[in-house]
Amino acid sequence: MVPFGPQKIVADDLDTLLNVLPPHVRDPLRQQEDYNELLEIVLDLGRLPQARFRERETDLNSREVDEQDIDYVVARIGTFGEDNRAGIERTLHRISAIRNRKGRVVGLTCRVGRAVFGTINIIEDLVRSGKSILMLGRPGVGKTTMLREVARVLADDLKKRVIIVDTSNEIAGDGDIPHPAIGSARRMQVSTPEMQHAVMIEAVENHMPQVIVIDEIGTELEAQAARTIAERGVQLVGTAHGNTLENLMMNPTLADLIGGIQSVTLSDEEARRRHTQKSVLERKSAPTFDIVVEIQGWDRVALHPDVGAAVDAILRGQLADIEVRQMDENGEVKIERIKPDVTERGHVHEEKQPVREDNAPRLYLFGVNRARVEQTAKEMHLRVEIVSNLEDANLMVTSKNYFRRKPQRLRDAESQLIPIHVLRNNTPQQVRQLFYTLYPASGKAPTDDFSQALTEAEEAVAQVKDGRDSIELSPQSAYIRRLQHLVAERNQLPSQSTGKDPNRRVRIYRE
Repeated sequence: MVPFGPQKIVADDLDTLLNVLPPHVRDPLRQQEDYNELLEIVLDLGRLPQARFRERETDLNSREVDEQDIDYVVARIGTFGEDNRAGIERTLHRISAIRNRKGRVVGLTCRVGRAVFGTINIIEDLVRSGKSILMLGRPGVGKTTMLREVARVLADDLKKRVIIVDTSNEIAGDGDIPHPAIGSARRMQVSTPEMQHAVMIEAVENHMPQVIVIDEIGTELEAQAARTIAERGVQLVGTAHGNTLENLMMNPTLADLIGGIQSVTLSDEEARRRHTQKSVLERKSAPTFDIVVEIQGWDRVALHPDVGAAVDAILRGQLADIEVRQMDENGEVKIERIKPDVTERGHVHEEKQPVREDNAPRLYLFGVNRARVEQTAKEMHLRVEIVSNLEDANLMVTSKNYFRRKPQRLRDAESQLIPIHVLRNNTPQQVRQLFYTLYPASGKAPTDDFSQALTEAEEAVAQVKDGRDSIELSPQSAYIRRLQHLVAERNQLPSQSTGKDPNRRVRIYRE
């Protein structure tokens, strides 16, 4: 076992996974400095073997993967199911196959399975409450890891009868004997993914559980089975596809998990009373899950503690209560409750656009999907102003393809000294990276770091113009320093960067 963040212990059986790999893949892996942060090994026929770590990806050597390498791994792991997933007995590792048209395996993704003890400290009070909890989050953010620890705490610490419906053996590992990470919880395997909903019902009818744990609720039948289970008074803890509550509401297959959405025609009198159109959207029934947890990172979650109220508020165009929890470096959970603005009469205001500040980031998008930028900002709880006119912007965001072609709009931005941020591709991951660059705290008010840095540069310019020989600014990232250099350039003053990272800073001076 190895430490993994504040007050967490990891059991990963990493050597067992490496032992199924060919020697020319295994040996370079063991030499990596961040060996214990390995996430996946990718072996594709005719390509270099690749390792993916928490912060980087790397090729392991210059020898391409051949058929013998693929066969070497396949012969040392369990049997692939209909979902093309296999495992290694008594471990949590998962090996997924890519097949050609004839059914032969031509690619493997070997994902490291970890039992992280202590990972639910951030939501342990919710788990102990007995309420049903639905976890959302992007792939790889730790949903299954948290689910596994939830099952162990409920079974061992709270002494509840817990049944895990384990479709791909991801929660309790491969083989007939479940992994110790689930404690005394019991595991029911599923013969094929299509039978997951039937096994969910079977678990309730045959084994009298107090809690059912289920990973990846993804079909309408599974959503119906979850509702049936909840109506029988059994606590449900599960995960579903989607990053946020709004994603779930827009998914007609899974919307029943949060009460379902229906169109209702109001009477003229009721429409006037509500100040709405006659045809509106409303929640159909009580949600299957009481609480939704949006997992944003290993140590950060956003909660909707009352799913029914949150869905109702969103459907009415209002702000829903959100509780953001973050675990600091000492293992303490910091809680911030974000509530809508309420008037003295008790009516909820609609969300107001942020007041424009000269130094606040105003993005002009060129060749970049606006809806994707807005959705990503919403998921990260950041306010972003997107402007329609280049003249109103202080940052242009474009894609690599557009930047290479250098159309007139990009040349206009360069001539106006507007900085340009280039996305490698038009994906949510690249948009997130943009926001991480602009807001390193990934959760501060959006004007904090950006605005303070540019304000400091403007003030330095004013002091130099008033007679100071030079002013050194606070240390900043390379991207922020570039913006500060532009402030000096716009004011016809020279500037230079001095020092070494992380203390590298801009100095503005007179000629």
